[in-house]
Amino acid sequence: MPSLPVCVDASVVVAIVTPEEQHALAVALWQSWLREERVILAPRLFTYEVTSALRRKTVRGMLTLEEARNALRAALDLKISLLDPAGLSERAFELAERLHRPAAYDAHYLALADHLRCAFWTGDERLYNAVRDHFPRIRWLGEYHVTE
Repeated sequence: MPSLPVCVDASVVVAIVTPEEQHALAVALWQSWLREERVILAPRLFTYEVTSALRRKTVRGMLTLEEARNALRAALDLKISLLDPAGLSERAFELAERLHRPAAYDAHYLALADHLRCAFWTGDERLYNAVRDHFPRIRWLGEYHVTE
């Protein structure tokens, strides 16, 4: 029986490809998905968000330009299926309104996870705390427990 898919946001992938606090957790989570043969999904805006996050790390002096370029290549090489089902943006807009989110970027991940009835993983603790009571599919990387 195939494993359920998971939806992942840019914050988890950036944690995988850069040396940040949640790097080890993100790598362990990713490896567990690979062992379980999970299909890993994200909305199309994922690549823009990863690119932007890595650029911000460069501007802030957290990564050299070369490190950011390598991290971007590594992130884009991960096996993540990018989806844009019909109505996704409209659903994201509705969710952003219902969940009182000022922007709809994160709501696209929520809408995709809702559409596919799968878990949505984020490294963004503020997002997690803001919506977890109203969106039970959300999971926060900081609460992942390594089982090996």
